[in-house]
Amino acid sequence: MPAEEGKEQTDFGYQRVSPEEKTRRVRGVFESVASRYDLMNDLMSGGLHRLWKRFALACTGLRPGMRALDLAGGTGDLARALAGQVGAEGEVVLADINAAMLARGRERLLNAGLGGRVTYSLADAEALPFARDHFDCTTIAFGLRNVTEKSRALSEMLRVLAPGGRALILEFSRPYAPLRTAYDAYSFGVLPRLGRWVAGDEASYRYLAESIRRHPAQEELMAMMTGAGFENVRYHNLAGGIVALHMGWKP
Repeated sequence: MPAEEGKEQTDFGYQRVSPEEKTRRVRGVFESVASRYDLMNDLMSGGLHRLWKRFALACTGLRPGMRALDLAGGTGDLARALAGQVGAEGEVVLADINAAMLARGRERLLNAGLGGRVTYSLADAEALPFARDHFDCTTIAFGLRNVTEKSRALSEMLRVLAPGGRALILEFSRPYAPLRTAYDAYSFGVLPRLGRWVAGDEASYRYLAESIRRHPAQEELMAMMTGAGFENVRYHNLAGGIVALHMGWKP
C-alpha cells in the first residue's frame, strides 16, 4: 500500500512507502527467504560472495581479545570468521532485526561448534542496544540497503565503535559502465526466476534487485559516512563495482 500523501516516505525497491511499511515489508522478505538464503547467495553470485566477504574480513584489523559487531548478520558467515579472528578471549555479537534470520545464523554457528563464542542480539541497526565506544570493528554485509534510515544506522555504528575502531560496509553498488546493461538483464531477468524456482518467492528477489538500484552509489555512501562522523573513509570496488567495500574510522 503506498504511503499517504503528505506523510514521510522512503524507498521499498521502486515503490514509495512509509518507513513503518518498509520495515514491515523487509521483515516479510527475509522471513520468506531465510531457509534458502545461503543457497540463493551461492547461486546468485556463483559463489563470489564468499570471496567478497573474505576480502572484507582481511580488512577488519581485528586481533585476539578484540570486540566485533556484525550487523544484519543473517546466517552468520561473517560472525563465524570474526570469532576466529578475535579468539576465545574476544567478543563477537551477531545482530539482526529479523528473528528468522538470526535463528538461522545461531543454528549454523552452533553446528560449527561456535555457539558459545558468539552472542546473539535481535537488534535494529538504527537503535543499537550497545554501549558507546564498545566495539573495535563493526561490519554489515549486504544489509545496509535494507535499512530504512541509513544515516541513523551509520551514526549508531559510529557511536558503538571505540575511538580508532573501524566500520566495514560490504554492499552491492554501481558497476562500471560497460557492465551495466548485462548486469541489469541478469538482475531483473534471472534473479527473480531463481527466486521462484529455488526459494518459491519471485517477488522477494525482484525487491532485492530493485533495492540494489536504489542504494547509494560508491561516492554517495562515502559522503554519507563522512557526514556521520567517520574519518579516512574509502572504498574498494570488487567485481567491476558490482560490489564495494566501504571503510571508515572513528576519530
